[in-house]
Amino acid sequence: MRNSINIGIALVASVLLVSCFNNNSPNYQYMPNMYEPVGYETYGDYEIFPDGMAAMLPVDGSIPRGWQPYNYENSTAGLELAKAELKSPIPVTEANLLAGEQLYAIYCAVCHGKTGDGQGILSQREKFLGIPSYADPGRNITEGGIYHVQMYGLNAMGSHASQTNELERWQIGQHVLNLKAALKGEPGLMTQVMDSAQANTLTATENTMTETTGSEQD
Repeated sequence: MRNSINIGIALVASVLLVSCFNNNSPNYQYMPNMYEPVGYETYGDYEIFPDGMAAMLPVDGSIPRGWQPYNYENSTAGLELAKAELKSPIPVTEANLLAGEQLYAIYCAVCHGKTGDGQGILSQREKFLGIPSYADPGRNITEGGIYHVQMYGLNAMGSHASQTNELERWQIGQHVLNLKAALKGEPGLMTQVMDSAQANTLTATENTMTETTGSEQD
């Protein structure tokens, strides 16, 4: 009997408590800031912050760690200048080419196609039309131009400067040049580097032999 009374009292108390709940206005907030956070405006003037600033301004003349200035403007003239004179600071190596291939698959192949023929999945689905092949006649594709377009974008292509760093953009450029060579049936970058090294070695050997022969004759 006593248990029944206790259960009845508990049920009545529960009903009373639930009837007092208001979903729009909680009765008690253990952590008010979790419900009503203070929304400070960026760089707003607040007394609780040092010098009254909600965010500290960078020191004059400072730059973000890892950031390098890019001195070519976002214009047709800037693009042509980059094509003509901007050169890659990284060597052509198997590691850089592999990294460029992987990055290209992530950021570029969806539009430009796996082989650089302009037939990526978005082109096939007609999301973007008129994407040219790297082998199209008249296209002046250089390492500097590729880097510039990644920095600023071109036509329907947006900038990729926020997705990739400086090294990654140059690595992508190497892979693009490899794709261009393959589409045209030309040697890839590694073959070009090896041929150039062999040619330089042969030239140096010939010069040495010429100098030796000349000395013997004297």
